[in-house]
Amino acid sequence: MSSSSGQPSAEIGFDDFLKVDIRIGTVLEAVPLEGARKPAYRMRIDFGGEIGIKASSAQLTALYRADELVGRQVMAVVNFPPRQIGKFMSQVLTLGFPGPDGAVVLATPERQVPNGSRLF
Repeated sequence: MSSSSGQPSAEIGFDDFLKVDIRIGTVLEAVPLEGARKPAYRMRIDFGGEIGIKASSAQLTALYRADELVGRQVMAVVNFPPRQIGKFMSQVLTLGFPGPDGAVVLATPERQVPNGSRLF
């Protein structure tokens, strides 16, 4: 991972990149995550038949309303182990970039692609 200062991470081989499984999915549901230390949404994301519907927690409340997320395609790492966020179990890591003020901007495809498509 790169640091928040913008410095690049150490060089890796292509095989290392292939270990990270980044897929596209469509947000089915987004609601405020109760009990989170920082405001966040819990989402249900459809990654298609092979992967199915997975849960994710993401700190997106600064730039996105919950209803704006439903129907949007997002990128997520689907092969990290689940992570406990308060009382919620996040199964995938939804990806984004910090904006100028630090608010998360979602990583999304420029055009619609089939759910479950893998980034390469």
